[in-house]
Amino acid sequence: MGLNVLVADDEQPVLDELVYLLDRDERIDHVTAVTSGADVLRALEADEAAVDAVFLDIAMPALSGLEVARVLARFRNQPKVVFVTAHEDHAVDAWDLDAVDYVLKPVAEDRLRESVRRVLGARPADPRDVDADEVVAVELAGVTRFVPRSSVAYVEAQGDYVRLHTVSGDSHLLRTPLVTLEHDWADAGFVRIHRSLLVDSARVREVRMLGGRCTILVDVGGSSYVELQVARRHTRDLRTLVQQRARTVGS
Repeated sequence: MGLNVLVADDEQPVLDELVYLLDRDERIDHVTAVTSGADVLRALEADEAAVDAVFLDIAMPALSGLEVARVLARFRNQPKVVFVTAHEDHAVDAWDLDAVDYVLKPVAEDRLRESVRRVLGARPADPRDVDADEVVAVELAGVTRFVPRSSVAYVEAQGDYVRLHTVSGDSHLLRTPLVTLEHDWADAGFVRIHRSLLVDSARVREVRMLGGRCTILVDVGGSSYVELQVARRHTRDLRTLVQQRARTVGS
């Protein structure tokens, strides 16, 4: 028996896209769409046991996704919560509310499928869990922002720092060696392609070979891609990892 999910977003085009992508997932039986936090509560109060998971936009008027999640925490039969948002700033609040996942817009289908997997596995979304989505704290001019690892498309070494390039188009400097992230994020599918580049292999859309030179096309969100060069010594490992992940998704 598949999942019954409830999706809430006040922007109709985004809501329609989420419903379309979730409907395509064979692990989901039924998708209900609403446009406000109040509608989420009304639907759940009618029959909370019938909903397995709620995909919540955070920035909804009147009643935000975070406020809805706090109400759901008091339910006898609590549905799993996945936050879907255009903003990275509420990641820590999401972990505190025991969200299963925290997904940034625009949402890729494979990323949404990963959220469904986490719902089915009831995996706690604790950044201390190596298998969950890690949150990285970055600082700029006295302001600390929390960047989910899942939002990072690729990482570029810059001296004593690395620059995290995210699918929202932002980039963030982090004072850590690239080799540290290569080790810490290996289990999440990040692979070294160059002495100065680390890439999320799940976002590799094409591997191009031309005249002995290898490049990859990386999905950086919003139907945008960036082409990155792969060093010869890393080509075989990259192609092997991408093929393994493709087989895993297809199985």
